[in-house]
Amino acid sequence: MDKNIRKATKKDISRIAELMVINYRVNFFRFFKNEEFYFGELNVLDVAQEYMDHPEMVENTYVYDDGAVKGMVRLDGDEIVKLFVEPQFQSQHIGAKLLKYAVEQHAANWLWVLEYNARGIAFYKRNGFDFTGEKFLEEGWIPLLKMQC
Repeated sequence: MDKNIRKATKKDISRIAELMVINYRVNFFRFFKNEEFYFGELNVLDVAQEYMDHPEMVENTYVYDDGAVKGMVRLDGDEIVKLFVEPQFQSQHIGAKLLKYAVEQHAANWLWVLEYNARGIAFYKRNGFDFTGEKFLEEGWIPLLKMQC
């Protein structure tokens, strides 16, 4: 087990929210071009409040912390719900360590990935995941593909 990965606490909520908002903007805005959502509705304060209102979200989140929280993974049973690394620290194996932790320590073995997210798909494939053939339209129009290890 990686010594830098630990269970998230309430003190981590603002950083988790920041990681999520930054990654949503960096990784997904280019596909959806929805300025109203990505630079209006989606904000750190609201995401942090969602975590405060739902303690089980914090309970199921783990952070990579080597003095600074650089990444996070949130689980729901055996599903990997969120996996984000601060863009400045990507390509340093932090995401792979978080994914390995989720799989080995919590038996998490599947996730949904945005069909357009070639970089994310390549990352998951490098780390032992592959498509199951299942597809889901989130909110009726966002194409997600199921991957499993």
